[in-house]
Amino acid sequence: MSLTREKIFDAALRLADEQGMAALSMRKVAAAVGVEAMSLYNHVENKGDLLDGLTARVFEEVALPDPGLAWDDRLRWLAERLHASFARHPVVVRALAAQDANPRSPGALRVIDALLKTLLDAGLPDEAAARSYRSLLGMLFGSVLTGTAAPGAGVARAEPVGAWFRRMVTAEELPSLHRLLPALEAGDCVQDFEYQLELLITGLRPVKPAGPPRRPARS
Repeated sequence: MSLTREKIFDAALRLADEQGMAALSMRKVAAAVGVEAMSLYNHVENKGDLLDGLTARVFEEVALPDPGLAWDDRLRWLAERLHASFARHPVVVRALAAQDANPRSPGALRVIDALLKTLLDAGLPDEAAARSYRSLLGMLFGSVLTGTAAPGAGVARAEPVGAWFRRMVTAEELPSLHRLLPALEAGDCVQDFEYQLELLITGLRPVKPAGPPRRPARS
């Protein structure tokens, strides 16, 4: 079986998912594909190229939507599938957020281009489309990082944080926090992302112009 960049990146992504980016090495990837480490350099320039390649594979998991769909349906399609792909590989999201990796592949660029086209098709000017794209990435990264965060390192507390909040937050002193505390504790990152996505899409829809002002009735 011939070795290819794609096979190397797939193996690297599996290792990164299992052991984290910090533990990833060219030697481990080579062992995973059954070659010597030096053989990887016939296909991969260096570890930076490796990190970019496995990151691109996560974007490439996303199928492009039907171009005949309305812009908001295409945006929803892409955002939901990117969220699912990122949630399967949160280690890549952490690398993206830290700017340790970039999705450098034609397939990944097509996904990004499709996202930007939905925003342009919504009628946004260039700067607003770019800002909306960054906002969407922030929502995606934040939801995945929060939803896949590992438990704390076992630092002892005299009182669990949930119990502390319920004891300290009173209706008299902090009425809004007290009212919403049960809903905050019951939060779900996937549901929150879907809610935020709908807010974003609603905000991007053009406002229908008001009709001509009504003339006052004559008395």
